[in-house]
Amino acid sequence: MTTHKTQETQENASKPLLKTLLASAALWAVSGAAMADITIGVSLPLTGPASGLGIPMGNAIKLWPTSIAGEKLNVIVLDDATDPTKGVQNAQRFVTQDKADIVMGSAATPVAIAMSDTVAAASTPHFMFSPAVLQAGKDAWAFRLPQSNAVMSHALLTHMKKLGVKSVGFLGYTDAYGESWLKDFQAEAAKIAPEIKVVATERFARSDTSVTAQALKLVAANPDAMLIVASGSGAAMPHKAVVERGYKGRIYQTHAAATRDLMRIGGKDVEGAYVVSGTAVIGEQLPDSHPSKKVALDFVQKYEKAHGAGSRNQFAGHAYDAALVLEKVVPVALKKGKPGTPEFRAALKDAVETMGRTVVSHGVLTYAKDNHWGFTTETGVILKVVNGDWKVE
Repeated sequence: MTTHKTQETQENASKPLLKTLLASAALWAVSGAAMADITIGVSLPLTGPASGLGIPMGNAIKLWPTSIAGEKLNVIVLDDATDPTKGVQNAQRFVTQDKADIVMGSAATPVAIAMSDTVAAASTPHFMFSPAVLQAGKDAWAFRLPQSNAVMSHALLTHMKKLGVKSVGFLGYTDAYGESWLKDFQAEAAKIAPEIKVVATERFARSDTSVTAQALKLVAANPDAMLIVASGSGAAMPHKAVVERGYKGRIYQTHAAATRDLMRIGGKDVEGAYVVSGTAVIGEQLPDSHPSKKVALDFVQKYEKAHGAGSRNQFAGHAYDAALVLEKVVPVALKKGKPGTPEFRAALKDAVETMGRTVVSHGVLTYAKDNHWGFTTETGVILKVVNGDWKVE
């Protein structure tokens, strides 16, 4: 029996999908914090617009080891429902009631940002499961597991430049994820591809069910390429909208769309789409010389054995990688403090900042005191949807 513990206190626990996830989690749950020495609080969007990201992460967390360096793990997973207010409530519980040594989440950028102040005020390491951009000086305790939008913009722009793209239409979320992508994409373009310009910009909310008006404006602008900034299953709707309005150019999606939900929901309309991703979802297509090939294949084998063929997912890979980081830094931190103490939390932060080159399923992480992003511009790969599957460009 494992020693993880999942607790769920949200009002929407009655939803069938969440019931299924929690019933499954019960198989790997053990009651009582005393059984687990290292406490990890995880806030995930198991419901709401970003549930397509949170549920695979929850599934990957079930694959984590039950102990590290002889210390048992007490993993508490709460649903934030893609709601920043609930994310903050979860974070407050983790750092006050549960005395968490590490807080992780959320996969939804607005929620991760909202949680950050609470976690930082408690001087607790925060592993963000989204590429959340914080104000300067606010990320001393926050480390991102996903690749930054700037790193992924680099990969997209390099590909666009190769294909001769000069003009881009932007259709993205109104929230922090969409706005940071627009800012980073334009900043990266100014550095490596100044000939590529964003010529039309439209936005929509995560909860919107239609973007017809925005799609019509973008199609009328007739850019060489479209950049859609959305996540999970929500990335298919705007993609289909621009195709159904007659757009014939190239369409790009961000790493938050690197899930099979894009193809399952988008169908033939997403054929030929380009999606920037980490390496976790295409381990078989990596050359033998790639440092992440073995780790990516290990992730895919374990995840799909547990959750079915084709279930691999960009965000599940990030949750898998979080355990690899823990396995490296926990033994170092234990030399300076005991779990449950401020000394241990500070030692964990220092260990992450000094852990050096670390190969994970999504590439190579190299955190530092002044770099809590980890991945370099060589990380992103471009995937093309071909016959309903991923093909590396």
